[in-house]
Amino acid sequence: MYSNNIGFTQSLELYFRDQLHQHVTTITPRPQEDTLWYTGNLLARYGRSENLYSYSEGKMEIRPLALLYRDALESGDDRERCLLLRQLGDVALFIGALFPEIYRRKGINQDYFVGMGCAAYGYLARHARGCRHIYSELSQLFSHLLELIARACSKQDLTDIENPILDCPDSAANTLFSVHQGKFSAVLKPH
Repeated sequence: MYSNNIGFTQSLELYFRDQLHQHVTTITPRPQEDTLWYTGNLLARYGRSENLYSYSEGKMEIRPLALLYRDALESGDDRERCLLLRQLGDVALFIGALFPEIYRRKGINQDYFVGMGCAAYGYLARHARGCRHIYSELSQLFSHLLELIARACSKQDLTDIENPILDCPDSAANTLFSVHQGKFSAVLKPH
């Protein structure tokens, strides 16, 4: 049952999964149970600042998505590339849902998070060693999951969310930033 207080015996993962289940009826199509489980764990993981922030150049900061993308692109190891793209997708989902106003003030709109997250998860849906069905759904429902997470983690009614729901480009044909055709396409183009 839902409770307004997090009990000491309830884990952060269970709390977030409960919140997601409380609000999942607000989005269509409904994500599968595996995807909700993954998303609850993602929220709990990044709810701990040491998992979200990294120490760089004398300060704690969230690594920019573009730099995570560059690192994935430059990686010669498939496993490392998948880990970096998972981090990119997860961070895009987390900060795109919970902190859009901070990034909007910096000139970064939600479509940036949608594009980066959809593409990262789309790649994982085709190349990861496991959980491909979850990554596929995360890619396909990314903008809907942004809304679900925002609702599940808010104490107020979010009737004025900065949406229209942004559609994710077809993940089967998706590449990150087709502007950089050459090397980027080779890494992220579906095979």
